[in-house]
Amino acid sequence: MRKVLVPVDGSAAAHRAVRHVVALAATCPLIEAVLLNVQPEIDDWSVRRVLRKEEVEAMEECRGGDTLRAERDVLHAAGVLVTPLVEIGPAAETIVRVAREQGCDGIVMGSRGLGAISGVLLGSVSSRVLEISDLPVTLIK
Repeated sequence: MRKVLVPVDGSAAAHRAVRHVVALAATCPLIEAVLLNVQPEIDDWSVRRVLRKEEVEAMEECRGGDTLRAERDVLHAAGVLVTPLVEIGPAAETIVRVAREQGCDGIVMGSRGLGAISGVLLGSVSSRVLEISDLPVTLIK
C-alpha cells in the first residue's frame, strides 16, 4: 500500500491503527496517510435553533481537528506524509467515500472505536466498512 486512509476517533484502537501505519512506513518509506475524523451531524433542534448551520459545522470541524492532532504528530514524527481531514456524516459511508476520493489503496482502522455500540465483536463502524468497501481493509485489534 502506498496511500492509506486511517480513520481516527480518539480511541485506543484508532491509535493502534496509526502505530501500524508507522510500522508499515519502516518497510515502505514512501507511504502516505490520509488521517480522517468523521463527526456525526448535529441534529439537536435546540442547538440548530440557536446556531446557524455554518456555526454548527465549524464546531464539528474544530472538534474533529482536535482529535486528529495527536495522531498527526505521531505520523509526522515517523516521517509519514499526512493529509488530515474532518468530514461530517455517517461514519462508515464517509470513510469509504473519502478513501475512494483520495485515491487510497486501502483502509487501516482499529477494530473497536468509540461508536455507540462498543460491545459488538468488531464494532459497528468497522463491520460496516468491511461490508461496503471495495478497497482492502486492515483491521487492527
